[in-house]
Amino acid sequence: MQALISVHDVMPETLARVNDLVVELQSCGHRAITLLVVPGRCWGTRGIHQLAAWQDAGIELAAHGWRHEAAEVRTPFHRLHAALISRRAAEHLALDPDNIAALMQAAHDWFVDHDLAPPRSYVPPAWALGRIDSERLKRLPYRRIEVTRGFFDIASATLQPLPLTGFEADTALRARFLRCWNRIQLEHAYRTGRPLRIGIHPDDPQLRLAVDLQGMLKMDWRSTCYDQWAV
Repeated sequence: MQALISVHDVMPETLARVNDLVVELQSCGHRAITLLVVPGRCWGTRGIHQLAAWQDAGIELAAHGWRHEAAEVRTPFHRLHAALISRRAAEHLALDPDNIAALMQAAHDWFVDHDLAPPRSYVPPAWALGRIDSERLKRLPYRRIEVTRGFFDIASATLQPLPLTGFEADTALRARFLRCWNRIQLEHAYRTGRPLRIGIHPDDPQLRLAVDLQGMLKMDWRSTCYDQWAV
């Protein structure tokens, strides 16, 4: 079985925890990893050098929003999404289509400005893309966008559904929900033969599903970076 393993929320303040996760993943035999980088944080020279080193080692870097924090929560849908899923992370949901496109372009340009290979994959925080149409997306310099349901191929404007597992459970309710969700998604991957997306956040090894995460990573997966997997 194939797995698309990603580490979310790569920021200056999470680099040490992200590095621990990279080491653990590699020790489990998973060398194909995609790191989701948040460009709009306060990056210094050391952090940029670490990103470059990961990229040189064959680890894919993808863009992950701009600041990973919504400036405001305005609409009823955004308020519900924030309460149940994203809290303040889903920054796209606070923006109109033009500002979403500008944010995504700025995220891409940040990599180029810092002499990093430009990302071909974009993952909106909390997988919430917001209100932006396919024509605007086609003018952006990405190949694919990851959303909750799967990968959206920009050139063809098609969605490839893929199962998704997550482990960011900081409450008992989230832990119960995610454990049930992950079981269904794993069964779906086995039944369909589709790659399983394993989304990991920097604090997951300290949260309520840490044992579940360790068990998932020790399964017999063939890991693949986002950009190595053709939609």
